[in-house]
Amino acid sequence: MDNIIISPSKYVQGANVMANLATYLKPLGEHALVIADAFVTHLVEKAVNASCQQQLVEAYFTEFQGECCITEIDRITEHAKAQHATVIVGIGGGKTLDTAKATAANLSLPVAIVPTIASTDAPTSALSVIYTPQGEFSEYRFYAHNPNVVIMDTQVVANAPTRLLVSGMGDALSTYFEARANQRSGKATMAGGAPTRAAQTLAKLCYEILLSDGLKAKLACDHNLASQALNNVVEANTYLSGVGFESSGLAAAHAIHNGLTLMEECHHLYHGEKVAFGTLSQLALENAPLDEIRTVIGFCRSVGLPTNLNDMGVTNIDRAKLLQVAQASCAEGETMHNMPFEVTPEAVLAAMLTAHELGSAVI
Repeated sequence: MDNIIISPSKYVQGANVMANLATYLKPLGEHALVIADAFVTHLVEKAVNASCQQQLVEAYFTEFQGECCITEIDRITEHAKAQHATVIVGIGGGKTLDTAKATAANLSLPVAIVPTIASTDAPTSALSVIYTPQGEFSEYRFYAHNPNVVIMDTQVVANAPTRLLVSGMGDALSTYFEARANQRSGKATMAGGAPTRAAQTLAKLCYEILLSDGLKAKLACDHNLASQALNNVVEANTYLSGVGFESSGLAAAHAIHNGLTLMEECHHLYHGEKVAFGTLSQLALENAPLDEIRTVIGFCRSVGLPTNLNDMGVTNIDRAKLLQVAQASCAEGETMHNMPFEVTPEAVLAAMLTAHELGSAVI
C-alpha cells in the first residue's frame, strides 16, 4: 500500500483576512458563486463585496438552506449554472462548506472554503458528509482533490459563539486517537493509502495543542479576542485535524458519532460534541490506560465538552436505543472497521456505557 498525504493547495490564516478574500479568489475565477446562510451573509456580505470590487471579481450570493443533503446540493448546482460561475465559494460552517465542495465537484469548478467558525475539521478535506433532509448521517462523498484554498479569519472565529470553537476542539480531539488506531490496524486512510509519518505527526501535534492551549483559547474567545492561543487552536481544529484525519484515518470515534445521529436527544448537539463522547467511547473500547482516559476527561471538562450521556441530553439510559446506536456504528462501510481488532455492536454498547460511567465520575 502506498503512503499518501493530501491537503488543500493553499491554507491562509490570520485576523481580518476576509478583507483580502478576492486576492485569493481571482486566480481561481472571476465569477464567484458565494454559498452562505442568511446569518453569515449578513455578517460578511459587505466585506466580501468590497474585496471583490477591488479585485474586479463578480460575486453572487446564494442562501444555504441548512442541510448538506442531495436536494440542497442539486438546487445550488443549478443556481451556479444559471450564474455562469467559474469558482464556488463556501462561507460558514461545516455543512455549508461541504455543500460548496459538492457543488464545485458537480461542475468541475475550483472551490474556495472560508469558515466563519472553527467547529470541525471539514474545511481542508476532499470529502463531504452527506445527510438526509432530516439531519441523519447518510454517506461520505469523496472528491478528486482537496479545496483549492482554505481561508481562516481568526477574528471572525473569535467573534463567533465560544461553543462553536469548543465543538471544533471535540472534533479535533479524536484525530490523534483515530490516527493511532488506523496505524495499528494498517487499514487505508481517507486519502486512499497508508498514513505518512508527516500526517501522523500532525495528528499528534493537534492533540498536544489542544491540551496546552485549549482552555486559554476558550477564555480568549469568551472575550472575542484572537489571541495566540486561539490562533493555535484554530490551526489545530482546522488544518492539523483536517490533514491529520484525512491522511491518517478515522476509526471508532466518528463511527459512534454517526450512530448517535439516530438519537433525537442528541440532535441539538454539534458534530464535535458528539465526537468528543465518541472519543471517550473509543478509548474504553480499546481498554486504553486509565491515566490517558483521565487526561481526556479532564480536558473535556475544562473546556465544556460532554463527557457522559447525560451531558448530551440523554436522561434515560435505554440500552435498547443505545444498542441501535452501536449497531449503526458497526454498519458495513463504517470507519469502525478501521479499528485494529474485530468490533461487535455489543462491544460498542459496553464501551459507551463504560465511557458514560467514567465521564460521570470523579476519577
